[in-house]
Amino acid sequence: MRRVRWWIVAVAVGLASWLGFGLPSADGPVAPPDLVTGKVLHSGKPVAGAVVRLQGSLRRTRSSPSGSFELRLGKHRAKKVITAWAPGHYIGWATLTGNTNRAVIHLRKHYQSDNPDYGWFSAEGAHGSASCGHCMPQHYEEWLGDAHAQSAVNPRFLTVYEGTDTQGNKSPLTRYVSTPDYMRTPLPVDRTKPYYGPGYKLDFPDSTGNCATCHVPAAAAKPGKAYDADPTHITGIEREGIFCEFCHKIGGVVLDPKSRLPYPNRPGVLSMRLYRPARGEELFFGTFDDVTRRVTYLPLQSESAFCAPCHYGVFWDTVVYNSYGEWLDSPYSNPETGQTCQDCHMLPTKDRFFVLPEKGGVERPPGRIFNHRMTGVTDVALMTDTARLDVAAARRQDRITVAVQVTNEKGGHHIPTDHPSRQILLIVQACGRDGQALPYLGDVRLPWWAGQGDEPDDYAGRPGKAFAKILQESWTGAWPSIAYWNPTVVREDTRIPALGTDISRYEFRAPSDGGPVTIQARLIFRRAFKHLARQKKWDLTDMLMERKTVQLP
Repeated sequence: MRRVRWWIVAVAVGLASWLGFGLPSADGPVAPPDLVTGKVLHSGKPVAGAVVRLQGSLRRTRSSPSGSFELRLGKHRAKKVITAWAPGHYIGWATLTGNTNRAVIHLRKHYQSDNPDYGWFSAEGAHGSASCGHCMPQHYEEWLGDAHAQSAVNPRFLTVYEGTDTQGNKSPLTRYVSTPDYMRTPLPVDRTKPYYGPGYKLDFPDSTGNCATCHVPAAAAKPGKAYDADPTHITGIEREGIFCEFCHKIGGVVLDPKSRLPYPNRPGVLSMRLYRPARGEELFFGTFDDVTRRVTYLPLQSESAFCAPCHYGVFWDTVVYNSYGEWLDSPYSNPETGQTCQDCHMLPTKDRFFVLPEKGGVERPPGRIFNHRMTGVTDVALMTDTARLDVAAARRQDRITVAVQVTNEKGGHHIPTDHPSRQILLIVQACGRDGQALPYLGDVRLPWWAGQGDEPDDYAGRPGKAFAKILQESWTGAWPSIAYWNPTVVREDTRIPALGTDISRYEFRAPSDGGPVTIQARLIFRRAFKHLARQKKWDLTDMLMERKTVQLP
């Protein structure tokens, strides 16, 4: 009887081995061939909650309180690098050799200080962002075409800062008058003299201001230079504006815990925590938790809060820049159903390698590498996909009535947002069979600042509506103003919030012959007020966002 039992056991063991099941051993069950086990340690002590990943894949787990982990490789059995990351540490890794399926990963804490005297990164004879191009040429080229790369040398920024036009002509310095109540207050612009638009240095010729904290952060990040960095006297890497390494040295942002916004007196780099290394150290923050070179993972880089320091700005108690705050107040900030700034402005690409393979790049799953052009108001595809235009029209006796709906369908903030010179213009027209415009009977018209003159894109007085945030200077009364470095108030704000809809109505005289009528509505994005662009000699072109045509028989 015993012999039969042993024979049955032997057959069962053989069958289990043939089917690939784990077999008992003196040390316990034998692990399946695609299972990696191990521990994550720091200075010999277990690290709990570390993200453990099969490099370049979506397969991941977390270490237990004892630092141990189990990770299935699945179909990726040929891959042999297992990485681990925990907050405050560099990414660690272990390379499996032979048939070994056990890994012990040692983590090292990254430095927590900032060295203001740090010299920005260079490699292979190249300085600044160009040094990144050796290993990441495609994404370097994307950055070159991005507005962040031009923030320090953008001619619109510099001409507004200096008070000049693009040809170097300068407006007169601001005149002041002394009053018993307010001491020195500015006078309105003297229109008897040539005028080339406003400028910070016209109002405050003896101050550099805080413009550099967002536009030239490398200069403003120098000790004592936050309010003493002149954008017109920058050299070297400072001219690259918001360059590659600068963003990848940001390890945190400082926000008010109550409002969840930056503090009003800490614009730009003043609300960022930089990690610039001392000699012998190096650190880059990124969006991958499995990169095995001088890198750590920073979830913040995929969060909207990363953008907050430069996309929220308060001047003289007036909120001027607020795309981050608008996003925060919108349904898009819901972590379960919303979207981040990066979701719209750093779209996923089809690239499989962020770093060139010959430079050690790891192949990535599709959609894990994101475009560094950071699409904005110059991107036609983004802008035309932001708003929806709906037009309804009817003939009522001798009148043509038109209702136009503009919906902010996909903008995660108000449209337009940020710079107070931006505007969206809705132009509505109705024409008879001969193409001639029908007489307009309504009172909803575009304002004077939509363009006064005889040019085709001078829309002032035409049927339509403008969406903009209009500032008025408190001292001079001038409006619309972009000189928000002076005290201003919001005269009106007609912009459309995220997922909001604006409805406007128009009425035209029907053609006397009872013939067909064509109604057309256009939505135009304009980067600057027409009169301001003329003063500064900016070469700007309107962007058609939407067009709808309705025919009435």
